[in-house]
Amino acid sequence: MATRKVHLKDSQEALLLFGQHDKNLRALEQSYSVQIFGRGHVLSIRGAPGRVEKALLAIEEMRENLGKENRGVGIEAIPPEVSGEAAYTSALGKSIRAKTSMQKVYVSAVMKSDLVVAIGPAGTGKTYLAVACALATLKAGEISRIVLTRPVVEAGEKLGFLPGDFYEKVNPYLQPLYDAFYAMLGPDRFRLYRDEGTIEIVPLAYMRGRTLENAFIILDEGQNATPEQMKMFLTRMGMGSKVVVNGDVTQIDLENKRHSGLVQLPIILKGIPDIQIIYLTESDVVRHGLVKEVLRAYGDWEKRDV
Repeated sequence: MATRKVHLKDSQEALLLFGQHDKNLRALEQSYSVQIFGRGHVLSIRGAPGRVEKALLAIEEMRENLGKENRGVGIEAIPPEVSGEAAYTSALGKSIRAKTSMQKVYVSAVMKSDLVVAIGPAGTGKTYLAVACALATLKAGEISRIVLTRPVVEAGEKLGFLPGDFYEKVNPYLQPLYDAFYAMLGPDRFRLYRDEGTIEIVPLAYMRGRTLENAFIILDEGQNATPEQMKMFLTRMGMGSKVVVNGDVTQIDLENKRHSGLVQLPIILKGIPDIQIIYLTESDVVRHGLVKEVLRAYGDWEKRDV
């Protein structure tokens, strides 16, 4: 057992942080399986060392959020917390939620089905929403870890010519996955989860020979996986696990674009019960407004007879 104390600034901060009838403290206790005692301007957190550290990080992020926005924090702002239609609420209290009708279908499918394939252009929230659902599922105790993977495809520069060891070479390929976790968890909690193995981000080649149980597994950039790699990945699924495959069939970096496992996947898996295939389009793009126009322009160009 470990005990950590937090000294609050004043009674106003304590009132906002505790919530009405201490509901925020009770929610934190339930979320992190710790005991929290509030007396005056001091909070005492007691429990298993790892859980105490996680609860402490959550409280510090709540305090930072209070300082930035100068507003009360309800149970919805306790990170990470699912609230209403939100897939997840970030460390700073921002609700991550589907913004288009097809995104809502996608989130619903991910939360209800064990295997979901999402195909759509850049900016449709495929990876971001999948990560949010994974964190919500982890928070609910339905899985024990999150595994994200993506193919390492040499587009432009050859890995052998890039500086550094193998991990330094593949890090740029995995950085977009880190970005999603940074945004939702904050860097401190993300590092904690990564160091203790709750979150694992690996190149697709490192998935061979593994069986992942009680895990939420996301394959990003699935269009760059070969059919053989796709089969290998899908058969890593163990008991109590969920799998999401994301990709954009218009951005295949393989030398033979027809040799994409994602292109073949809807045909191969068609008709299998409990597998959902979701198609997102330009109308689901939630980035800068010009992204839709760029996608539309490229789509028109590629359809031209040259």
